[in-house]
Amino acid sequence: MKKRKKWLALGMCMVLLAMAVAACGRTADKGGKAQTKIVLNEVAHSIFYAPMYVAIEEGYFAENGIDLELVTGFGADKTMTAVLTGEADIGFMGCESSIYTYVGGTTDYVVNFAQLTQRAGNFLVAREPIENFDWNMLKGKNVLGGRAGGMPEMVFEFILQKNHIDPKTDLTIDQSIDFGSTAAAFSGGNADFTVEFEPHATLLETKGDGYVVASLGEDSGYVPYTSFSAKKSYLEAHPDRIQAFTDALQKGMDYVNTHSSAEIAKVIAPQFAETDIDTLTKIVDRYHAQDTWKQDLVFAEESFELLENILMDAKVLEKKVPYADLVNTDFARKAADR
Repeated sequence: MKKRKKWLALGMCMVLLAMAVAACGRTADKGGKAQTKIVLNEVAHSIFYAPMYVAIEEGYFAENGIDLELVTGFGADKTMTAVLTGEADIGFMGCESSIYTYVGGTTDYVVNFAQLTQRAGNFLVAREPIENFDWNMLKGKNVLGGRAGGMPEMVFEFILQKNHIDPKTDLTIDQSIDFGSTAAAFSGGNADFTVEFEPHATLLETKGDGYVVASLGEDSGYVPYTSFSAKKSYLEAHPDRIQAFTDALQKGMDYVNTHSSAEIAKVIAPQFAETDIDTLTKIVDRYHAQDTWKQDLVFAEESFELLENILMDAKVLEKKVPYADLVNTDFARKAADR
């Protein structure tokens, strides 16, 4: 009898263990609905990515059975590392990073499955207001730029070349200052111009330390600036998770394309507690006005080819890589059709 009880107890333990293993990676919302944990690593925390924060704050991820953990990587290199090592399930960064990884020979490379922004998100800030700005005004000037090989810097140089300005000889671009510190350096007296993301561009204006004179998003044209990606093995192993994630994102995209800047700002305000609502609304409106966000999340082949042309012009890519290997549009197309 004792032996039978012992085996019964052991059997119960095995059942409980199996249940625990099956539940691994799953939680439940307040209503008891099963939630799948997904770790998303974003390259930066920026108002530029408003549709994603709308999806978070409006509960679209939770509605789709996702318990989302958002982590800020503070740099595409760190975000990519998090994805490749399995520290993050999904990465959100400039899509050039996936090309670098692929060219580098990574076997389980990262695949882009949803494009969020279609314009550059940075602005050129001058020390004084310039009513009729022309890019030729940068000749002979000092400009605080971005990291070599990163999208902000490459798009900036792409615009310069479009205006027949040589980034190497016609001006001086300072790339020695860390991302996020250039606005403070500009306030401190460094350079004649600086290239800034929001909210730094607007905050420089608010303080009277600088004035936005050009939008890199408008002057570069439509560029696939940021996208969501995951390792090829993760997409193959968890298509349902990726679809649920993409469906939630599409709802966020639908919201920003059908609501006012004030409404969007109000929704995402909890994500930017340090920014007052008037400033937040102004920034959202600035991004809205330049057609920053796509209608859908489909990463089109012509957009990918434009990105490759920019990389080749910047001398960071020698030859083009296969679009079919690095982009999967199935999830975005299904999300758009729902």
